[in-house]
Amino acid sequence: MAQGEPVSSGLRGRCGTCGEGRLFGRYLTFKDSCDHCGQDFTIADTADGPAFFVGFFILIVFAPFMFLLPIADVSMTLKVVGLAVTMALAIGATLWLLPIAKGIFFNLQIHHNSGQREHRSGE
Repeated sequence: MAQGEPVSSGLRGRCGTCGEGRLFGRYLTFKDSCDHCGQDFTIADTADGPAFFVGFFILIVFAPFMFLLPIADVSMTLKVVGLAVTMALAIGATLWLLPIAKGIFFNLQIHHNSGQREHRSGE
């Protein structure tokens, strides 16, 4: 498999193994397996990684607006409208980016065969 395929497949929400089957059955819920190649999707878990990186990105992009709007020299109505629009854009961007990030993380886990670490007692 070429090195770029897991990322490009994740961007499209497709299986990282074949690039054809869909990853998600519903919003942010993985299917059990690929419809096209039969890849088992239960072997990997993205945990909180995608949410952390998407949240951090959204914070970096939208925080300046959230801090500067309240101190701007404009009317209170314009401040409230500006904050509401900024919040709506931040929420929309988050909801749009989460499945993309989750697909990329998931495909990279399968590509590198890196599932969850098992705890071994006594070592």
